[in-house]
Amino acid sequence: MIKVISVEPVEQFKLNIVLSNGKKGLFDVSPYLELGAFHELNDQTYFRRVKISFGGIAWPNEQDLSADTIEHELQESTETNAGKINAA
Repeated sequence: MIKVISVEPVEQFKLNIVLSNGKKGLFDVSPYLELGAFHELNDQTYFRRVKISFGGIAWPNEQDLSADTIEHELQESTETNAGKINAA
């Protein structure tokens, strides 16, 4: 089971994420901001209160995202992609 092992807000609505399977990169939360419970994340002060919870990430008022969702949409960092050939 994949888990989030590190989360850090780095820029507007993006989080720097490290997963237990070694993947790391940016996760963009902005596509979720207009969805019901996630609307509160539009407040940057509140957004920055993200923490690891039950292997995923969560905010104080119970908005949460699973590690599986994060892995699926993670924009991997170039460090993680070192050695991979980019098809252009």
